[in-house]
Amino acid sequence: MSNQEQRLELPQAGNAKEKVDKITTTPEGDSDRHEQDMHAFWHSSSHVLAHAVKRLWPETKLAIGPAIENGFYYDFDREGGFSTEDLEAIENEMKAISKANYKIERFTLPRDEAIEFVKAMDEPYKLEMVEALPEDEAISFYRQGDFTDLCAGPHVRYTKQIKAFKLTSVSGAYWHGDEKNKMLTRIYGISYPNRQQLEDYLTMLEEAKARDHRKLGRELELFMMSEEGPGFPFMLPKGMIMKDLLIDYWKKLHNKAGYVLVQTPMILSRKLWEESGHWDHYKDNMYTVKIDDEDYAVKPMNCPGGMIVYKSKPRSYRDLPIRMGELGLVHRHEKS
Repeated sequence: MSNQEQRLELPQAGNAKEKVDKITTTPEGDSDRHEQDMHAFWHSSSHVLAHAVKRLWPETKLAIGPAIENGFYYDFDREGGFSTEDLEAIENEMKAISKANYKIERFTLPRDEAIEFVKAMDEPYKLEMVEALPEDEAISFYRQGDFTDLCAGPHVRYTKQIKAFKLTSVSGAYWHGDEKNKMLTRIYGISYPNRQQLEDYLTMLEEAKARDHRKLGRELELFMMSEEGPGFPFMLPKGMIMKDLLIDYWKKLHNKAGYVLVQTPMILSRKLWEESGHWDHYKDNMYTVKIDDEDYAVKPMNCPGGMIVYKSKPRSYRDLPIRMGELGLVHRHEKS
């Protein structure tokens, strides 16, 4: 038994050890579904990633590691973080874990015992998550070899099923997505059951890079970006030709569908945004300004202005359906 497994036994936690020893695998009836489910496959891959990192740098603290639309990631808290140079070493350790073909086993603990269990693991982020769960919740964990993680599942049944993977990038991520919290290191990856599927996906990524709108916009002289207007494109002559053609096409489609076009102001008063609820619930994402001692905001969406147009005169059910469209310019203070 490894040192880590000994540390997890929790002799002081009453019958916690007894329940931990009674580990059961994913039910047979569910295994085929789980193995075919790429969400479960990528989720399991994130555990292999975390397993590898903990082997290489045991002092690292684990945050979360979900499956995402294309692949998976795991957030880590480690002094100095990780760099792209670390990815090769992590991948090699992941290969060893895959080759070892550990059974991925699930077990549950009552919440109070789960808290003690996670405390013994010395994983503060996991502890925060467990403590946020209801008191009567049965907390599930998954174990593979000498690695255990707090997790709701589901997962594939063996690490060897994760045969082909690639760690693609490293970035920063705030805990809970809140910039007031600590910055963690996020490692992204992609995996597939076989090498050919992985190679096909990586080839597709390279082709997508060649079609990236930021690259094409610059090379084709459609638009440019400048630090004087972060996030705001400067349309160039060729880009304006393309934009006008697209707008003409958009107008033809809407005219054919019976729409009439309106245009509403870009800046509207606080009173409107309070009425719509934006001022109370979305103000931090709006650009606001004072004009003649009154609060105004640059519109983040067209709808409230459209409602003013609608109520500008009496309406009847006989007028329905009313189809109005607007090519409005909206601005939102959001992270890109």
